[in-house]
Formats: sequence, structure tokens, C-alpha cells
Amino acid sequence: MELMGYAVASFLVAFPALFSIVNPIGGALIYNQVTSGRSGSERSALAWRVAAYAAIVMLVSLWVGASLMSFFGVSVEALRIAGGFVVAATAWGMLSNSTESEIRKHEQAAPAAGAEDVAFFPLTMPFTTGPGTISVAIALSASRPSSAAELVPFFAGLSAAAFAVAILVGICYASADRVVSLLGPARARVLTRLAAFLLLCIGVQILLTGAQGAITVALEAARMNVVP
Repeated sequence: MELMGYAVASFLVAFPALFSIVNPIGGALIYNQVTSGRSGSERSALAWRVAAYAAIVMLVSLWVGASLMSFFGVSVEALRIAGGFVVAATAWGMLSNSTESEIRKHEQAAPAAGAEDVAFFPLTMPFTTGPGTISVAIALSASRPSSAAELVPFFAGLSAAAFAVAILVGICYASADRVVSLLGPARARVLTRLAAFLLLCIGVQILLTGAQGAITVALEAARMNVVP
């Protein structure tokens, strides 16, 4: 039961972070524009292909990202601090320059309007799950526990969050026309700002956790040097 609670806790941290940076609702508005020339069945099939690719990108980043950084000698504390900083900086950019973020998203998705096979590029990368999403996923995986028994529920919670966000991407993109009629650009922009603020809080929390860990390691090393 305790391990199940640990999986739920990791899910509750990862889901809002991934949802905020992927932003399926805001992405659906742009997806609706760049795929307007396709039939409804084509748009729906394309949406679920993008969702499947997005799940793969998030899962690979969550499972391999932190381990790959550790292989190159980057400590967990350094990874948490850097990851938290990147996440917070990304969120701050979304908050302070929302118009520029929308323009950049439009530019990333624009090639999808006239090409045939666009599910992975550009609609998955970099439009849906770009460098920001990968950075968030790596920062989340850096918070992995040291106990081997807790690793399985921890990554189970992260994986469930990635799958949940990917499913939301598929739903929002497949029904993009309904999302547009329901929300419109103004309400979608408000939701994007709220999600960005939540992501900023999560980034600061990851940064603080990394700083706390680094201070603890430094104090422990100092204590061992003092004690004969």
C-alpha cells in the first residue's frame, strides 16, 4: 500500500508538469488550423498517431534521460538544479511572452499544412513534445528515489502520467474543432498562462529539492573531513 501511494505521489507531480508544458488544449487550436485542409477521419487518425509518438518521446525521456546524464558524470543534485532551472525558465517565458510562444508554435506546426507524413515531424517534434517537454521529463526523472524498492512505483507513476497526457493530446487534437468552438483563443490563452504558472511552481520545487540535496551532501562531506 505504501508503494502504491508512492506511485500516486509521483503521478500527481509528473502529470501537471507534463500537461503544462505539452498544453494539449492550446495545441489543439493550432492543430485545427494547420490540418484544416484534411478530412475529419484523416485529422482524427493523425491526432492519435501524434499522441502515440508523444507518449514514446515522453517515456524515453523519463526512463533514459537522467540515467544518460549520470553516465556522463552529472550528479543527481546537479541534474535537479539544472532541470528545475530550465523548467522554471521555460515556464517564465510562457508567462511573460505568451504571444511569442504562440507565434513560435505556429511556425513549428506550419509545415504540417502542406505535407503528407507529418505525424512525427513537425507535429510531434517539435510542436507537441519539443525540447521543453524533454527537459521537464528529465528533470522529473532526476527526482528518482535511491531505494531500489521505490524505483518501480516511482517510474510507474511517471509512465502513467505520460500516458495520460498523451491520451489527452489524442482527444484534444482529434476533436480540435470542438475545442476551438468551446474555448476560443482568449480562453485558451488564459488556460495556457495558468498552466505556465503551475509549471513555474513545479520547476522551483525541483530546483529547491536539488539545492537541498547538494547542501546536505556538502555538509556530510564536511562532517566526514572534520571527524577523525
